[in-house]
Amino acid sequence: MNFDFSDDQKLLQKTAREYLSEHAPLSLCRAVLESAAPYSETLWQGVAQMGWLGTAIPEEYGGAGFGRLELAVLAEEVGRALAPIPFSSSIYLAAEALLLAGSPAQKQTYLPKLASGEWAATFAHAEQPGECGAAAITTKFAGGKLTGSKVPVLDGAAARFAVVTATGNTGVVLALVDLTATGVERTAVRSIDPSRSLAGIRFNAAPAELLGDVGAGWSTVQAVLDRAAVLMAFEQLGGAERAFEITREYCLSRYAFGRPIASFQALKHRLADLYVEIELARSNAYYGAWALSNDRPELAVAACGARAAASEAFELASAEMIQLHGGVGYTWEFDCHLFYRRAKLLGVALGSAHHWREQLMERLGA
Repeated sequence: MNFDFSDDQKLLQKTAREYLSEHAPLSLCRAVLESAAPYSETLWQGVAQMGWLGTAIPEEYGGAGFGRLELAVLAEEVGRALAPIPFSSSIYLAAEALLLAGSPAQKQTYLPKLASGEWAATFAHAEQPGECGAAAITTKFAGGKLTGSKVPVLDGAAARFAVVTATGNTGVVLALVDLTATGVERTAVRSIDPSRSLAGIRFNAAPAELLGDVGAGWSTVQAVLDRAAVLMAFEQLGGAERAFEITREYCLSRYAFGRPIASFQALKHRLADLYVEIELARSNAYYGAWALSNDRPELAVAACGARAAASEAFELASAEMIQLHGGVGYTWEFDCHLFYRRAKLLGVALGSAHHWREQLMERLGA
């Protein structure tokens, strides 16, 4: 069992890092955060031209036809750059839902638009803050109409269409909704990280179409969330690693009492502990990527471990980044808060680390 990436995948990683270093510096994330724009349209079109949006989408639907390992490589680089684009919502969630449950006609309609960057998309599941199980879904789907509310919806302001969880005559179903159609109202929701927009979406008998087989809705939801959990874990891993690198460089260059502050034992211990947390998260993410790319039954367990470990590593890395920068770490001018904001947002985007640990215990006991 080989948990390392191939030479081609490492070349893809190098190319992606170089591209994002040039086109997505941290100043771009800050610019979107300080503006009213929901995302960087320029960067979105740039990554579309690079072919990243169609990485795991089959060629017959306009994609590149690579696998999830290549997508995981790109996710880590998107996370390192704190890229202010709806990459996770469109590709890890909406595209995966279509690939899992879409009819040939639905795939032909939506996937090429995602692969080309013409449309962004999202996955609307939560109806209130906190975890959202099947019993908590009150949005109704009947007669080709959708009625109810979803909040918060990640990248809900940027998306052209949404995959929405709802209840139908046979239980939980998935529905495809054009967010520009009559009967859809979107309201911006304030969050800790305005570089990734949140929205509340109300459906008033909005036209929608069923996605997937009747009776398989909740199992499809769980499959989509497991897949997205692994890919988002790589995005969180990238953010944690970049935060660690910046913090380490600062500690090596900052002097106190004639010595680099990195030479003090107390700081060495904290940096060492943080490094271990990140490497543990990396191991869990790699296991999840292996299970995902090989369509293994272990994915249900591996996704829980990857998601929980990555959430905790990124949150710890961003918090330590602020602490180890000292007083300046709290200031608006330094970038530490950008990492802290993104870590907090991604940490709850698919459910908290606590939620995924509970899922892990349930699945191990099943």
